[in-house]
Amino acid sequence: MPVNARRSTTWFGGSDKSGMIHRSWMRNQGYVDEVFDGRPVIGIAVTASDLAPCNAHLTRVAEAVKTGVWQAGGFPLAFPAMALGETLLRPTAMLYRNLLAMEAEELMRANPMDGVVLLSGCDKTTPGLLMAASSVDIPAVMVTGGPMLNGKFKGQDIGSGTHVWKFDEEVRAGRMSQEECFFAESCMSRSNGHCMTMGTASTMASMAEALGMQLPYSATWPAVDARRYKTATQAGQRIVKMVEEDLRPSQIMTRAAFENAIRVNAAIGGSTNAVIHLIAIAGRLGVPLELDDFDRLAREIPTLVDLMPSGRFLMEDFCYAGGIPAVMAELGALLNTDAITVTGRTIAENVAGAECYNREVIRTLDNPLQEAGTGTAVLRGNLAPDGAVIKQSAASPHLMRHRGPAMVFESPEEYYAVAEDEDMPVDENTVLVIRNCGPRGYPGMPEVSNVTLPTKLLKRGINDMVRICDGRMSGTAYGTVVLHVSPEAAVGGPLALVQTGDLISLDVPSRSITLEVDDEELARRRADWKAPAPHADRGWVRLYGEHVLQANHGVDLDFLVGASGHDVPRDSH
Repeated sequence: MPVNARRSTTWFGGSDKSGMIHRSWMRNQGYVDEVFDGRPVIGIAVTASDLAPCNAHLTRVAEAVKTGVWQAGGFPLAFPAMALGETLLRPTAMLYRNLLAMEAEELMRANPMDGVVLLSGCDKTTPGLLMAASSVDIPAVMVTGGPMLNGKFKGQDIGSGTHVWKFDEEVRAGRMSQEECFFAESCMSRSNGHCMTMGTASTMASMAEALGMQLPYSATWPAVDARRYKTATQAGQRIVKMVEEDLRPSQIMTRAAFENAIRVNAAIGGSTNAVIHLIAIAGRLGVPLELDDFDRLAREIPTLVDLMPSGRFLMEDFCYAGGIPAVMAELGALLNTDAITVTGRTIAENVAGAECYNREVIRTLDNPLQEAGTGTAVLRGNLAPDGAVIKQSAASPHLMRHRGPAMVFESPEEYYAVAEDEDMPVDENTVLVIRNCGPRGYPGMPEVSNVTLPTKLLKRGINDMVRICDGRMSGTAYGTVVLHVSPEAAVGGPLALVQTGDLISLDVPSRSITLEVDDEELARRRADWKAPAPHADRGWVRLYGEHVLQANHGVDLDFLVGASGHDVPRDSH
């Protein structure tokens, strides 16, 4: 790209009053004259916050990125972006993913950036920043913050999130004391970083690498590994070259790249949340991507990575076994290996020398953890006309075909109010239906679908049952849970019409989910149904509720779909 074509020169390159104003204010930070000589200006989007533990160390990661930018002859300028920690934000970080995407998009467009490095960690920050970069379409590279070290408790590895659910069940069943559970907390979270299970944070870091937006191996280096900072420095060096090459997200995240990401997600046993996020990112680029693509493209891909919650190991083990490049090398011809990446090279070139160092963690195609067709399945039927999903690798095989009576709850809170009741009229055949948890219903589509089992069943040794919800579940979670039911109950989807006692048939091999109630009765119920009142009459929640799309369309806001470019209004100075 010629120097005079860079965006930043319209701020810093002028000899008139406007150029003087922009340069003079920057000089109050002590920058030398050379930074205004036309070199690439690199923004660094930093989602660090003490309120987002997964991202708390990203300020230090940003310093490593700056080092790389300086070394490559660029001018690095860090800026804050929203930190979305699913750990603390209520009602859910997902309510704010689109707000992060909007904020970061506007900051990138409104400021003198020729390229941007995206620093993310907890699971919504990664798609949020990728959505923003897709809309603006200036050269961009992602650096995720890395997973925590493996949890260690009583001589065994324990995983973030996954063992939260397990320990909670153990306490409720009377097999673990509250004191032991409290002690296990610090054993589980013992370093900087995001979840070290294959939860949504690890999944989306892997998706960023599979899409070609992150440097090879950088999805898996632990947050406290020195190579995390080496990778950040390399990303800083690389973004300067990307500006010179004018290599933009729209050239990297093509249809071929999204197909690669879907197949890699199946191979790693990734989170169902990747479905929503990838559709949203593709929507910003105008890349056609539909819910059924996730089922169709994943059917031929076996689960290769033996990680919690689907398997035994954790992200640190995955890293040392060879990480995403080893998985992509194993998939080989099943991928679009000519897809370009942020390195400027193709997938084939990036993974040409990739090796696997532990075949217990990363299996071969001939000896997979789970056979092809056992990844995320897309279900349809009169209960989910626009689709629903289930993570087969984290579900119970004996429940893949199931027929049972519904027990309906209007919210997770309503369910938990009676879940401890020993007289609750429920058994292992019951289908728990939790509704009003979708994008508009909660609002924000929280990770509440995998409600824990009734205490009376846990005490009997039952550890799974079918649950159906229009919300999401954490990628760290497990169980036979039908998720993302669309349309959601709050907009009048069929889930709103289910009554306790109705029979529901689940047939995952046939990809169907059926409410066994005739059309005439459903029509009668629909006539009596009343839409819930909006959650807010002002602010972000009102805007979100009025414009959010359904799960099968990525839960973006309707007016943000489609790239808008990097043009800015005329300078007013």
